[in-house]
Amino acid sequence: MATYEPDDGWSAVGDPTRRAIIACLAERERAVGELAEELPVSRPAVSQHLKVLKNAGLVTERTAGTRRIYRLDPAGVAALRDQLETFWSRALTGYEDVAEGRGTGGRDQREEKP
Repeated sequence: MATYEPDDGWSAVGDPTRRAIIACLAERERAVGELAEELPVSRPAVSQHLKVLKNAGLVTERTAGTRRIYRLDPAGVAALRDQLETFWSRALTGYEDVAEGRGTGGRDQREEKP
């Protein structure tokens, strides 16, 4: 069984400010100051959120002079998407099993109980 990882992608995207940062970076790469101008949080707060996203593997940075430019990490976002698709597929399979009466160990759930 997988253990809880504090820096995993799911916990990182659980915060609305980090989701807003991801939405901004989905449009184009940006520096911390640019992100802070678009969000209702301070530059230091944006930096802290970016650190969490970077540790989760969802963003990367590059240096341009004295600035750090952030962008989404395609590999990290793809991994998160793969996990979501796995969860979704399992949920749909479970729903299909219940809908077709296979959800109780092979016994048809539509049978009336005595």
